[in-house]
Amino acid sequence: MHVTKAVVPAAGLGTRLYPVTRSQPKEMLPLGTRPAIQGAAEEIEGAGITDVLLITSAAKRAVEDHFDPRQSPGQSADDDSSPLTARYYCTRQAEPRGLGDAVLHARGFVGDNHFLVALGDCVLISDEPSGPVKRMVQAHAQFEADATICVQTVNAAGTSRYGIVEPGDGLADGVIALTDIVEKPGPEAAPSRLAVAARYIFSPRIFELLEEVQPGYGEEIQLTDAIRAMIAEGRRVLAIPLQPGEHRLDVGNFNSYGRAFMRSILTDREYGPDLREYAAELVQYLADDSQPDPDAPREES
Repeated sequence: MHVTKAVVPAAGLGTRLYPVTRSQPKEMLPLGTRPAIQGAAEEIEGAGITDVLLITSAAKRAVEDHFDPRQSPGQSADDDSSPLTARYYCTRQAEPRGLGDAVLHARGFVGDNHFLVALGDCVLISDEPSGPVKRMVQAHAQFEADATICVQTVNAAGTSRYGIVEPGDGLADGVIALTDIVEKPGPEAAPSRLAVAARYIFSPRIFELLEEVQPGYGEEIQLTDAIRAMIAEGRRVLAIPLQPGEHRLDVGNFNSYGRAFMRSILTDREYGPDLREYAAELVQYLADDSQPDPDAPREES
């Protein structure tokens, strides 16, 4: 069971990031020196993906243009600065009917293959490049799963923002069988603190279940509801937790985006050292304005 196809939903309106996203797709906001969606693309390509379908909308032309193989203005013919090598295709979700509906748009592209779903507004970082997705692919094949989901531990408030899984038996180190999944249950109803971390692998059965589910949370077609139906059928659904040192960088709201951008740029090999020094000086100045303002003119030494 070799997973080579991926679906990247990128049709969301990004309303929590207005006014920044009125004319700029949230997936194109930079994380360090690259757009968020390019970071996601590099991540999944590193796990062996060769064909990617981007699910966009009428307001996301910039996403489609970014993955256009044509040369950029001013780029020389031998410029090999882009690390992307997969084949990219696009289709549009005409109405914002939810993540489940977006995934359903990929049925013709996927065919009878198992496939990866990677949300385009976040990146998973790891000491091993593409580490979480590689572990997902391996476990999905080893245990002949119908769905494999990456999960992260969240605090109580996070249970109101993400799909939350109910873990069952541990099948191997870092591989958990799931007994249920609930969309944004909140602290009182959450079956655990393990939240979906924006990466999934599915068998084609998911499409039939998505066609059957009714609009759920937010009156949208919820991918979570189709996964729940898959579990109810007795099919094997796995969770792969993020390991210590692995993190989800999320372009979801201004708080999460600010943290994601800072971590990306401050750890950049080229720009990080100088910017970490600047950030430390800025924090000192903000805490005590008797300290030097790092943006004030200085005499050359």
